[in-house]
Amino acid sequence: MRYILFYKPYGVLSQFTSDEGKQTLKDYIPVADVYPVGRLDWDSEGLVLLTDDGRLQHRLSDPQYGHPRTYWVQVERIPDDVAVERLATGVEIQNYQTKPARVKLLSAEPQLPPRDPPIRDRQSIPTAWLELTLTEGKNRQVRRMTAAVGFPTLRLIRVSIGLLSLEGLSLGSWRDLTSDEVKVLKRK
Repeated sequence: MRYILFYKPYGVLSQFTSDEGKQTLKDYIPVADVYPVGRLDWDSEGLVLLTDDGRLQHRLSDPQYGHPRTYWVQVERIPDDVAVERLATGVEIQNYQTKPARVKLLSAEPQLPPRDPPIRDRQSIPTAWLELTLTEGKNRQVRRMTAAVGFPTLRLIRVSIGLLSLEGLSLGSWRDLTSDEVKVLKRK
């Protein structure tokens, strides 16, 4: 079995094929027969787990197991306590009530590689960073949640999946999980 962590750049599809001419996982990971666990949208960045272990892939993708995924989210303007609380207790997006999440307004911008292309910079509108931990993964959920409370997402980076994190990975790089990481992942 193979277990891989990848730091996906902006503008890369979370799949190995594309009929749109966009970059895919194949442009970065020369490993056959592994597939992403869940997905990370083309316009999002961050941690992607890939494996050929179908049982683990199913368990990590199935919402009933609710494994945590943490994101750093740059939003337009500075969210107030009411918006943060709404994100934490759940908001309605597309006729769906999101589950409670852990939400924290970060006091400083996280140390990240610059995005290419950079986000739009409007001098008159401040931005802020949130740390958001979800246990579900609806399509474009984080973006829809922040928009629902009035603070659109400008940049989105998944920084961890359970105990696995971006730590030690550079943008566009990948590595195999250690045997200890695989044991912990299978235990959860």
